[in-house]
Amino acid sequence: MTCQISTDTEGSHMSSIKEEIDRRNFLKTSAYGAALAGIAGTVGGFPSVFAQVSNKTNPSEWITGVIKEHTATSPRNSLMKTPDEKIWAAEKAWDEPLVGFASGSDPIFNEYKDKVGEFHWTPLEIFKLAFPDTPAKPEELTVIAWILPARELVKGSLRKETVNPAEPWVRARIFGELFNEELRSYTAEMLTKAGYPAVAPVLHNEYKIQKSEKYVLASNWSERHAAYAAGLGTFGLCDALITPKGKAMRCGAVVAKMPASPTKRPYTDHHAYCLHFAKGACGACISRCVGKAITTAGHDKMACNKQLGVTTQYAKEHYDIDGYGCGFCQTGTPCESRIPV
Repeated sequence: MTCQISTDTEGSHMSSIKEEIDRRNFLKTSAYGAALAGIAGTVGGFPSVFAQVSNKTNPSEWITGVIKEHTATSPRNSLMKTPDEKIWAAEKAWDEPLVGFASGSDPIFNEYKDKVGEFHWTPLEIFKLAFPDTPAKPEELTVIAWILPARELVKGSLRKETVNPAEPWVRARIFGELFNEELRSYTAEMLTKAGYPAVAPVLHNEYKIQKSEKYVLASNWSERHAAYAAGLGTFGLCDALITPKGKAMRCGAVVAKMPASPTKRPYTDHHAYCLHFAKGACGACISRCVGKAITTAGHDKMACNKQLGVTTQYAKEHYDIDGYGCGFCQTGTPCESRIPV
């Protein structure tokens, strides 16, 4: 699939992506830096029983517990814009996470360089950027990936819509993602404190989204690809990751110098869980896409990004929320909440 665009059009389409990156600036300079320094920073106010002592005999089980407990107990895992929104504060954005592991020496990360671009980091490359003075070999590193499944309130609200995004979905996309950013920082901090230096790649100051000859737009670290490597799901026609909890979700990942057994990938085809590719059927995400960005040929990222701009305006005018929230292709489909094949 090719996409020809003018410079001016591309600039307007890139605006929502720029807003997404700008929204992370505070975390890049504070919580992330605090995690690397081994101090509490902005995420230290949420004590964890798992964080008291690291399980040296089974660190993967320990960090899985840390991630799940923080998701269950953090006040940030909510649909609230501000703490005074009592009703929204009481509603969680995400259900219990799925957690998977991939070895830093897995050949798949070098394959990503071939398939995505040379600019895509391997685990070793991003680890060396974060910890230049800490020696590490690829086999000593572990990619820890997680899936945050949307709650029924969130996905159910959008499932009923056909044109404009529902408020719970927009809130989960914006404020729920702020929790995900907190979770990245918190996980990296807990690992580092326990003696396992860790970095959240998308919070690193050199993380960026850029133009790609192959894919129009691509980042130098893909958390969906990290989750795929960690056995958590495969890609659908719309490019979303289909997981055991479906594709109405967000994902996250950190890279740590920590021993762990990789999660077995129960698939060999990167489209294994998509009905369109596996059975030659479905295509529900095509009809769900308001921006006509999905066809049997795949996902048109620039058409998608244009629609994100439409949802940004709608969210501001109707919900007084700054940010986009589309996700129609993630709901009202057979793969919304499960693996459909």
